Amino acid sequence: MPLRIDPALTVHKLAAPAGRMFDLSAQKILSLEKSWKPASGAPVFTVKGRYASRGWTEWTQGFQFGSGLLQFDATGDRGFLDSARRNIVAHMSAHVSHHGVHDHGFNNISTYGNLVRLMHEEKIEWNDREKEFYELALKVSGAVQASRWTSIADGTGFIHSFNGPHSLFVDTIRSCRSLAVAHQLGQVLGGEQDARISLLQRLVEHVINTARFNVFHGEQRDRYDVPGRTAHEAIFNVSNGSFRCCNSQQGFSPFTTWTRGLAWALCGFAEQLEFLRTVPRVQLDTARPLSADASRTVRRPAASRGASGPLFDIIERAANVTAEFYLANCCSDGIPMWDTGAPNLHRLPSDYLERAADPFNQWEPVDSSAAAIAAQGFIRLGNYWRAGGDKKQGARYRQAGFTITRTLLSAPYLSIQPKHQGLLLHSVYHRPNGWDSIAAGQQVPNGESSMWGDYHLRELALLILREAEGAPYPTFFGCAPHTP
Repeated sequence: MPLRIDPALTVHKLAAPAGRMFDLSAQKILSLEKSWKPASGAPVFTVKGRYASRGWTEWTQGFQFGSGLLQFDATGDRGFLDSARRNIVAHMSAHVSHHGVHDHGFNNISTYGNLVRLMHEEKIEWNDREKEFYELALKVSGAVQASRWTSIADGTGFIHSFNGPHSLFVDTIRSCRSLAVAHQLGQVLGGEQDARISLLQRLVEHVINTARFNVFHGEQRDRYDVPGRTAHEAIFNVSNGSFRCCNSQQGFSPFTTWTRGLAWALCGFAEQLEFLRTVPRVQLDTARPLSADASRTVRRPAASRGASGPLFDIIERAANVTAEFYLANCCSDGIPMWDTGAPNLHRLPSDYLERAADPFNQWEPVDSSAAAIAAQGFIRLGNYWRAGGDKKQGARYRQAGFTITRTLLSAPYLSIQPKHQGLLLHSVYHRPNGWDSIAAGQQVPNGESSMWGDYHLRELALLILREAEGAPYPTFFGCAPHTP
């Protein structure tokens, strides 16, 4: 197995590097806030060490302001809280009602959600009016995201991407958090003739269909059906709802694996398992039964058992198979290439996966942001299996997450140069479109950062620090606790 999992790593051994990261993080947040001009749009990635915008969709603004909230959470520095809160109130309202994107869980859970979570955890003062304001934003956000609905042939459906109603993106699995939180806050989606549409139902159907159509399970769906591989996009015929083919927007091809999409799946499935396990069984039982087609995809070995029922069978299987594919297809230090089938990988040493990743190679870039997302997914999935009684599987995945975290919190991935506004180096945005900056003398993108990579490194480090300190376990649904 390429990833060399260190079984001796603990959160206590990682706490000091995580703390040092937040020292650097403070400098980066302040530098960006000083230079950022709202009229330019949300910062997306760095060019020569300075954050720049890139018009496609405004999906990174929540990471910008959410980073200040994570900084406050980790350090207690109220300056970051106050600044983030001002910016959220001033600039995030348009994201709440944006019906043209599938990114509500990224933008609004990272901002309004974190603020309510901090209030429930008593890390900031309780204010009923302020809480109601944030919760209203979360309710609207979840309903708006749920309205981007495409029905398919078996009567279920999915939240379609900004590409249109034919398009199911793998990354939306993590953005589904907005539906979960809005449901917990009592929100429904209003339809024609006052139909009341369950956000939990739409969340469940989307998660299942992501597992069915964006994740491969080794069942010979096509000639490239390798267990755990993910497709960035699944394409449907909107006239009759039938699945047509896989596609890729940001990966190399539909038949290779874009590793950030793989990481989104791993982390997203793990988080949904954490959430759905806390949902009262009576609510899950009221969801529409799985279609016959969906039920036939359940073939999980009996050896690993978490929560019970076919819904959990499907999600657990998808989480495990993507986790195993990541472990087998990253480099030995846990950093993946940007795509497992990138066209010039054959020019790298034949044993490149058995070595630490080389972000300065001249043939293909790595993607550290995929590693940051995946590391959190491994830790959460490990915690889920430990809570379910599978301590061996739980320990294995947790140690994998810790091993990747150690790599990310050190050179050459942690940005220590004060003039560089990024925190996590060697992140890639859109290789096929050529949007990433290539430095003079280099052949491929390296040395740059992304807003999502920086945010997820902070989120990962906070997860480590919370456990090391014995503090409450952070979850996205901590902003909407379940009521008895």
